[in-house]
Amino acid sequence: MAFFGLFGKKENKEEQAANLDKGLARTKESLFKKLGKLLLAKHKVDDDVLDELEEVLITSDVGVDTTLKIIKRIEERVKKDAYSGSKELNAILREEIAALLEETDRQGAQAEFIDHGDDPYVIMVVGINGVGKTTTIGKIANRYKKAGKKVVLGAADTFRAAAIEQLEVWANRVDVPIVKQQMGSDPASVAFDTLSSAKAHGADVVIIDTAGRLHNNIGLMNELSKIKNVMKKVVPTAPDEVLLVLDGSTGQNAFEQAKQFTKATEVTSLAITKLDGTAKGGVVIGVSDQFSIPVKYIGIGEGVDDLQLFDRRSFVESLFK
Repeated sequence: MAFFGLFGKKENKEEQAANLDKGLARTKESLFKKLGKLLLAKHKVDDDVLDELEEVLITSDVGVDTTLKIIKRIEERVKKDAYSGSKELNAILREEIAALLEETDRQGAQAEFIDHGDDPYVIMVVGINGVGKTTTIGKIANRYKKAGKKVVLGAADTFRAAAIEQLEVWANRVDVPIVKQQMGSDPASVAFDTLSSAKAHGADVVIIDTAGRLHNNIGLMNELSKIKNVMKKVVPTAPDEVLLVLDGSTGQNAFEQAKQFTKATEVTSLAITKLDGTAKGGVVIGVSDQFSIPVKYIGIGEGVDDLQLFDRRSFVESLFK
């Protein structure tokens, strides 16, 4: 598991598992309906079965590159271990998906929080409009507050008046302070003020919202770089992480969003939202693998507590349960 629960605090595992099962219900139903037909129709793992499995994974939004990687691994295992029965395919697939997620976890392993003493832990959140970015920020703030941390939000998405208002609604909902300016203000100035205020008031965590879209990729890149540079003047380690929020229900569009944002800035972790309303949960596997960025959070419901710290073992277990 790449990200460890807040400060070793144990969360209700049974409740989390039940919520995860419920949140992934549509993906599980779709995936196993396809797998079931494949396994019933075939009795031997051959090229035809692997071709059909490839189609199952691609249509489950795992992505072409990741699917080909999984198929190659299964092919090698079938040859090496002399697997012949298609009933074993389900177990092999489960193991290979878990292994794939573990590799990405190892590359980006870190804690959910780092204590910098007098300086706050700083999270810069990026993502296009409509993916659930503001909601995710609110839910992350709620997680930290419940863990006993002082949180400050920064409304640095100044290109949309609604973005500032929406973040303020969440700040009020979870009862944390917010630093904001008028629409059209310099985002870097908002970030500077937020970190200065957080440091002055002994805050533990700062979460900075950023614009979902500028006129072009170069504009986005320059804006995010400017925000980063200004924050470092207040907190040298800032940002501790750059969290990209993706809408899981968009399937392949999530890959394109990840491509654009990883070009614009150094993304260190992913939050994949709206998994409860889609059968496209395979995107969690594909995006994480393709961009070598660990998934940190998954959104599996509307409630304030329906943002889970991603655990690859729990995810795979739920997916194949």
